[in-house]
Amino acid sequence: MHNIIAIDQSTSSTKAMLFDEQCRMLRRCNVDHKQYYPKAGWVEHDAEEIYLNTVEAIRQLVTQPEEGEYSIAITNQRETVVVWDKSTGKPIYNALVWQDNRGAELCATLRDKGCQQMVGERSGLLIDPNFSATGVRWLLDNIEGAQEAAEAGKLAMGTIDTWLVWKLTGGKAFLTDTTNASRTMLFNIHTMDWDDELLKLFSIPRSMMADVLPCDAIYGETTVEGLFANPIAIAGVLGDSHGALVGQMCFENGSGKVTYGTGSSVMVNIGEKPLSAPQGLVTSVGFSALGRHFFGYEGNIYSTGATLKWMADQLKLVNHPADMEKEAVAIDDTDGVYVVPAFAGLGAPWWKPDAKAAIVGMTFATTKAHVLRAALESIAYQVRDLVGVMEQATGGSLREICADGGPTKNHFLMQFQANQLDTPVVCTEVDDASAMGAVVMNGFARGVWTDFAQVAPLRKITQVIQPLHTQQDDLRYKGWRKAVEMITR
Repeated sequence: MHNIIAIDQSTSSTKAMLFDEQCRMLRRCNVDHKQYYPKAGWVEHDAEEIYLNTVEAIRQLVTQPEEGEYSIAITNQRETVVVWDKSTGKPIYNALVWQDNRGAELCATLRDKGCQQMVGERSGLLIDPNFSATGVRWLLDNIEGAQEAAEAGKLAMGTIDTWLVWKLTGGKAFLTDTTNASRTMLFNIHTMDWDDELLKLFSIPRSMMADVLPCDAIYGETTVEGLFANPIAIAGVLGDSHGALVGQMCFENGSGKVTYGTGSSVMVNIGEKPLSAPQGLVTSVGFSALGRHFFGYEGNIYSTGATLKWMADQLKLVNHPADMEKEAVAIDDTDGVYVVPAFAGLGAPWWKPDAKAAIVGMTFATTKAHVLRAALESIAYQVRDLVGVMEQATGGSLREICADGGPTKNHFLMQFQANQLDTPVVCTEVDDASAMGAVVMNGFARGVWTDFAQVAPLRKITQVIQPLHTQQDDLRYKGWRKAVEMITR
């Protein structure tokens, strides 16, 4: 028997899940980490806290040892970047989170200089502070002596996967995978390597960059700080949105998924050619496995689950986001109220980093239930924004959309999503499809499976929500578009 410890290191917590080789989750645990907001638009994490939480999550998971061997697979929040000293292993500053907006001014300058075409052609991305490069540039500019240390080859940069692999292996493995690399704005999706012109654009020395491996590789060995008597393999690494694409078994051209988390990602597999993305979307490496590279069109929504958490934690409208559904279904509609959750700007397809959140359309008749329902509906509207662009690009409507993440338990949201898309929404038994994808890559890396067709049947569908689309859904969506236009003019 082989046991796979899947680490899902997300924006708000580190989850450890134990899977068997039939992709069945046996148990899980969760350790939250602190969010830091030093200034408006700045979001940081303590990278060392994240590593310690990862170790703690694994310790909690294996208090009941299974028979047989273990290995570790990793999926992670993307774009969040750490810069650390290679000799001490200490970060020079907190990790800058993908939601962080401090690179907006640099991005505007680069766009004004006409750099977008070059960046887009090479990386597949738009120039936006969401991606890692501007965070690295800020750190090198603002931490005393950082640029000089980087040029002397003393500093390393990495997304959270790279940081965890480095720490788990005691600094022996400085590696990343193609999916995380493709979200840095420094990686060439045609050559599948770091791009010298992009590194030059951001004045980032190549010595800071990790070696890039496919998702289904062996990344090293670890004892997890002595938890295991003998080292176990780290096998299978990919970004969380890409993990969900794999976990939902979207191996065919045109298959797609939506991941509901702190933010949300909509991604469609476009095959083995890195096609230019339509306006408002980006092209990323979908996943690399079995000697092949698959690409995807993707749009990222900055605030979905985070919106619900804000309603509960900051406004205290409910005790927990899970309580929102009861309030939402107690009324027939929002009575014209819309929540536009631009707390950290608006992502795809708007790409307005300076936009601010707003609640639009309130009157004296507006109640707490109207606002809570509008917050839930904002998630479905933002997904519809992206799916609409993707359908235009691919020349047809999606046959279905696979959904994963905690909010899939919200029946109101899932039905409203299906209605807005006029497309069936497919949910599977594993909410954490990102972890499932990491497990699949772990199995490929260890030779358990040698073909996509061998793992595709392991996805277990729990429900298919059929759309009940009416003209009213289109009218509501028009109201959403007007509300967005009000804050993006």
